[in-house]
Amino acid sequence: MCRNIRCLHNFAPPTTDDEVREAALQFVRKVSGSTHPSRANTPAFEQAIDEIAAATRRMLDQLVTNAPPKTREAEALKGRERHEKRMEREVRIRTASA
Repeated sequence: MCRNIRCLHNFAPPTTDDEVREAALQFVRKVSGSTHPSRANTPAFEQAIDEIAAATRRMLDQLVTNAPPKTREAEALKGRERHEKRMEREVRIRTASA
C-alpha cells in the first residue's frame, strides 16, 4: 500500500471529509502515475477522486467495531517509530554491503 494513504477507520474525533478526499487523491495519483494531470485529463482525475471519496465515506460510515477509537497522535507516533526502524534497517544494510 502507498505509505501516504492512512487508516481512516475508528478515530476520535471521526475522520473528516477532507481526510477522506486526501486519501482518494493519493490513491488516484498512485493508480494514474501522475501527481498533476494534464488539462485534458483533469476532469477524469477529479471525477475519480470524487467517486472514490464517496465510496470511501460510505464504507467508513458502515464499518462497525468493538475496539476503542484511535487517536491521531498515537497513530502518528507509531508511524514515526515504524519509519525509524525502517531507516535503521536501511543503514544496517547499506553499511554491511559497503
